[in-house]
Amino acid sequence: MARKTNAPGLPSQRQLRAGELIRHAVSDILAREDLRDPDLVGVIVTVGEVRCSPDLRHANIFVSPLGDDSEAGRGKLAEALNRAAGFLRGRLGREIDMKFTPQLHFIADKSYDEATAIDRLLADPRVRRDLDPE
Repeated sequence: MARKTNAPGLPSQRQLRAGELIRHAVSDILAREDLRDPDLVGVIVTVGEVRCSPDLRHANIFVSPLGDDSEAGRGKLAEALNRAAGFLRGRLGREIDMKFTPQLHFIADKSYDEATAIDRLLADPRVRRDLDPE
């Protein structure tokens, strides 16, 4: 019997489930641990999404600092977390029950900026006029 596969480019149910497991575990670790990196001291990290590779050996983790909307702040946070990725991976291995602990790759999350830009566009009076029923 042929296996049913997802459309190309879409993550499998397994990838989505593993991503959520990793997201919760990394969030807990970042909230609990005192990281020594000066760029991470006192920073509250928001983990927006985790995307796993099909073999679950790599995880792209989208992060942003809470309260800092600047591009530089997000980039600085992602760089600092990538420096601490080995330590975080070790802690993650103790938290999750997976065959392999994935390599962690932290990426600055820009989705909040994109959502704000869309909200701003939809709130524009010219667009609002077209959206409101008469």
